Amino acid sequence: MRIIRFLSDPYSPVLAAVTDDRRIYPLPYTDFLELVRTAERRGETPLMLLRQVLSSLEPLNRSYEELALLVPIEAPEVWACGVTYERSRDARNAESGGGEGGMTCYDKVYEAERPEIFFKSTAARTVGPHQPVYLRSDSSWQVPEPELGLVLDRNGRILGYTAGNDMSSRDIEGENPLYLPQAKIWRHSCSIGPSIRLAETVEDPYRFEISCRIYRGGRKVFEESATTGRMKRKMEELVSFLIRDNPIFDGTVLLTGTCIVPPDNFTLREGDRIEIEISGIGTLINYVKAPVPQY
Repeated sequence: MRIIRFLSDPYSPVLAAVTDDRRIYPLPYTDFLELVRTAERRGETPLMLLRQVLSSLEPLNRSYEELALLVPIEAPEVWACGVTYERSRDARNAESGGGEGGMTCYDKVYEAERPEIFFKSTAARTVGPHQPVYLRSDSSWQVPEPELGLVLDRNGRILGYTAGNDMSSRDIEGENPLYLPQAKIWRHSCSIGPSIRLAETVEDPYRFEISCRIYRGGRKVFEESATTGRMKRKMEELVSFLIRDNPIFDGTVLLTGTCIVPPDNFTLREGDRIEIEISGIGTLINYVKAPVPQY
């Protein structure tokens, strides 16, 4: 069972459930968190509540592809993890010129008890399906980072899973690790969606298949796939460090790191189409736009 948000008209967001046979049921809740809280008040799980609600509803007479999808949740904060996969560690070493003789900071964090966790985005900076992600004006080496996102409540409980794009300026981070906030945070540098997969419907979150495809001028210029089973750290471990002495909000999203990195000679360009697909969640599609002029 997946949860989506879409526009029924230019001003009316609708929360809906998508069943495994792709039938879409508009729900009587304003957002995903209201669904979760309603289930809690009734002593039920979200899936139990949905099964009851859907039994009295008619599916929408529209296909999934026809909907104007929104971010499935307006996350008050998005956090992200780095170097949780070996591929990510190797990429960080390559962009910084390290990795030859001696331990780099990326080698150390890969082996350390404490993971790398950083602030990524706010609701105002985060976009959803088919919305543009922007390039950064002072970077010449930028890539998408396809990641599994955990939708959390304030106690760190995993409510669901979504797909995320943790856009990254590899040259800025490679110049100096202290530049990480600038390499990660700028206008529309984060996207999530297209849906939230209810956590209780996922038997094993380490069996998600993640794929990334990039098209340029209608031609596919990059494609790679991997699985969350290659993650070095457990998801609960990452959450435990996020909430350690750090209050979070209901609806916070934690991106769990990337295992897919385009070649070192690749950088995004305006007009590129990025597709990030995660099994059981869907395909998050965004187009790349040039930086917005600053006045």
